[in-house]
Amino acid sequence: MARSGHSAQPLPSGPALFSYAAAALFALLLADSVLRDPRRFRNAVYLGLTLSFLALGLLAGLSRSPGPGRALAVAAVALLPTLGLAILVTFLILNGMTMLRKEGRTIAHLLSLLCGVGIIGLVGLLAVAGVTRHHALAELAASAVLVVCYVAFLFFCYLVYAFVYRRMPIPRAADFVVVLGAGLMGGVRISPLLASRLERGRAVFASLDERNAPMLIASGGKGSDERLSEAEAMAAYLVERGFPADRLIREDRSRTTEENLVFSAQLMRRAKPEGYRCVVVTNDYHSYRAALIAHDLGVPAQVVGSPTAAYFLPSATIREFIAVFVRYWKVNIPVCAFLAAPTWLMLSR
Repeated sequence: MARSGHSAQPLPSGPALFSYAAAALFALLLADSVLRDPRRFRNAVYLGLTLSFLALGLLAGLSRSPGPGRALAVAAVALLPTLGLAILVTFLILNGMTMLRKEGRTIAHLLSLLCGVGIIGLVGLLAVAGVTRHHALAELAASAVLVVCYVAFLFFCYLVYAFVYRRMPIPRAADFVVVLGAGLMGGVRISPLLASRLERGRAVFASLDERNAPMLIASGGKGSDERLSEAEAMAAYLVERGFPADRLIREDRSRTTEENLVFSAQLMRRAKPEGYRCVVVTNDYHSYRAALIAHDLGVPAQVVGSPTAAYFLPSATIREFIAVFVRYWKVNIPVCAFLAAPTWLMLSR
């Protein structure tokens, strides 16, 4: 019998098949959940699980392939975690130093630096536990790694899905554009960050179907260090640049994102009691968390983001993730406690 000129390709191994099947399952769950509502945090988890199992399947397949494929799999397992961790720590620390130089010393601005130092501390704890072979220290290090891996996985899910969410198409049939306020410089002037939101809000407004007679809501109250409300300053900024004053609504009571959405929703329901659709504009790093809040409040909104200075993004994104992690504490705290439980039990003996 003549042999084929092509070498037979190895069939996927059991681990690879399982990983691909799991990836397909979570991809289906993701598609169903996104169609129901793209603003749920479960979407981020489903996407993270899909990508993780897909990567595991590819790695398992490469490990069984002859020649370069197997060498690539070994190199990926052996080198990428260490190299990636070193690059991540270096980036976080350098970004933290940039934030200190440009934004000043606050906890929010120190987040990327603190994360970089924290990773170094965890690696140091693992090294000391390995060298000393101290049982209690090893248990503590193992629990810390488990908790950090859980948080890191959620952060990965958050990052990836937030990137996807920001690229979803904007509905042209929306009735309102809501621009969320931010602190005023010197208590009276529009900051570059807020100007970025307003310019994106203008662009979104211009893209809407004029037959719906859309309105733009400037949403922001007056802080203790501000001489006028953010809504008033935002409206003045827009009118000075040619935005039609009769298409503006001022919401000047809110102090938080939740209040931005709640008070704006009251104005929208009053104007469109039969039902409304809206697009909320904030900065890109804040857009997905704002979407989660809108979902929890029952506000029918899609959230879009405006550009932010690149050096500001790491700390701002970490801050947003911490807020999301705390928002769903009823799930996250028990999971972290479960992962750390063996150490607690051992140390309590």
